[in-house]
Amino acid sequence: MPKRKDAQQPQPRRTEPARPASARPPPAQPSVPHKPSYWRLGFIFLRIAVCAGALYVLYQKLHGPAPVTDEAEDPERVTFEPIERDEHRRQAILDAFKASLPRVHSYEAYERDAFGFDDYHPISHKGSNMSPAGPVGYFVIDSLDSLLLTGLKDEYQRARDWVAELSFDLDDKFHTFEITIRVLGGLLSAYHLSGETDQMLLDKAVDLADRLLPAFETESGIPMSFVNLAKRTGILDHDNRGLTSVAEAGTLQLEFKYLSQLTGNPIYWQKVEKVMEVIRAQPHKDGLVPIFMRSDTGDFVFSDIRLGSRGDSYYEYLYKQFVQTNGTEPVYRDMHVQAMDGIKRHLLKRSATRDLVYTSELLPRRNPVTGGFEMADTPKQDHLVCFLGASLLLGATDSNRLPVPPDESLFTDAQLDDWYAGKALIKTCVDTYTSSKTGLAPEIVNFYTSPAEARRHHREWFINSRKLTYPDPPIDARNILRPETAESLFVAYRVTGDPIYRTWGWTIFQAFEKHCRLPEGGYASVRDVDQVPVEHEDRMETFWISETLKYLFLLYSEKEVIPLQDYTLNTEAHPLPCFQPTVAV
Repeated sequence: MPKRKDAQQPQPRRTEPARPASARPPPAQPSVPHKPSYWRLGFIFLRIAVCAGALYVLYQKLHGPAPVTDEAEDPERVTFEPIERDEHRRQAILDAFKASLPRVHSYEAYERDAFGFDDYHPISHKGSNMSPAGPVGYFVIDSLDSLLLTGLKDEYQRARDWVAELSFDLDDKFHTFEITIRVLGGLLSAYHLSGETDQMLLDKAVDLADRLLPAFETESGIPMSFVNLAKRTGILDHDNRGLTSVAEAGTLQLEFKYLSQLTGNPIYWQKVEKVMEVIRAQPHKDGLVPIFMRSDTGDFVFSDIRLGSRGDSYYEYLYKQFVQTNGTEPVYRDMHVQAMDGIKRHLLKRSATRDLVYTSELLPRRNPVTGGFEMADTPKQDHLVCFLGASLLLGATDSNRLPVPPDESLFTDAQLDDWYAGKALIKTCVDTYTSSKTGLAPEIVNFYTSPAEARRHHREWFINSRKLTYPDPPIDARNILRPETAESLFVAYRVTGDPIYRTWGWTIFQAFEKHCRLPEGGYASVRDVDQVPVEHEDRMETFWISETLKYLFLLYSEKEVIPLQDYTLNTEAHPLPCFQPTVAV
């Protein structure tokens, strides 16, 4: 139980996470009295400064991006509301799934142009597969639970019948992590949401999982990055020197544990639990771990510490493992708490002029003086990091098991830190949308550390590769319809009841509608979020259906739709039910 603060000595209200040490203001310097002969000159300079400041503020209002407002920063202005359906906005999201003829969008466009293919190219109206061996169900299976949740019964039946004829006996290598979160997770979620009566879906999940098990056949138990589904052999990632990322190893647990619970077969649980045992045995930096591991020894490799690619979902799954098994594995709550403390201590920073909270990365760098290696702080944040706000808020509220809004006076100091840090990070992620010219967030932002630079460019962040000469827009500038900010907005609204999160979600959705929606059907990625009119890339990612639109649909749905206290959503947004473990492992 969270400790109650002493009623006789109330603590001051905490309105923001503790300022990182590196962002703290310098100690005040003793003032030096001016000589009387300088008073008049000082007064003139003061008037000039005031006038310049006023002109700058006026310029910002006319030319600078509108800052993200946060009504929650002033508790007297917030009107919390019950989590009920917003019919108008919910219907708009449904229209993005499937619009009435002659308009055709998202899933219906995919079904028209590329049904059964793994990838969809909405501009050329074509599909493609990940392998010449045939489709693995990437798009169809990833979409199954979204079709169920949105009530697209006919579309679901056609997809389900296609899956029944699908074979995973494909002689090619497939990514262990991606196949698990998208295909295995999609099958298990659809099995549950369809009433746990469609044995075909469970049989397909078992067949796929059995083909994935050889990836774990290493000396340490850390899985190899790839597996040949037909030959049932694991394959190392030679592009990364045979290493496995911590996200690849630590983001298989929800799916495999639930499969063991459904089948009574402990092998799936044992394989992924062994991975976590190996990770726990390794040294770490206050819960923070390098992004690469050796699959033969299980040792971490001296490499980046970051919450973006190759690290992100490892941290996401810590608390979710604790929630999934109804709190019967407290070790994962402890690991989550330790990791969040490490993030707040080492990675949380504030932007140069507006105090936006973001996460930095620790990158290995050679010290030019000593010649040795050290970890250098880099103010870079991937869009992928925007899951973190949701993780912090879920941990602070016991996965939405507290009243909405929760009574902050009952929070421990750690809960309060997570509560305000989570909300502050979400605000920053929204700013990466609203401060771009399209209202869409780029793949990666770097934050200015110089206030002068931030003021000169009228925003807190920049797209790093713009400083170089590229014939095409830099990869960092893309928006590929990612879901992480929508995920955090959904969770934040569910645990706070603050309508600002629905407002921000609607703003982001309208930017998708304006710049990504294609007139002939489908949505496409944008090559440069600061270029208007936009230039599209010919791809609609599967997570647009399985995650981004699903999270927005849930954001405007009533609280009874996928209640967070009863479900864990895997990192591909596939809802899996919480359960009391019955399988012996």
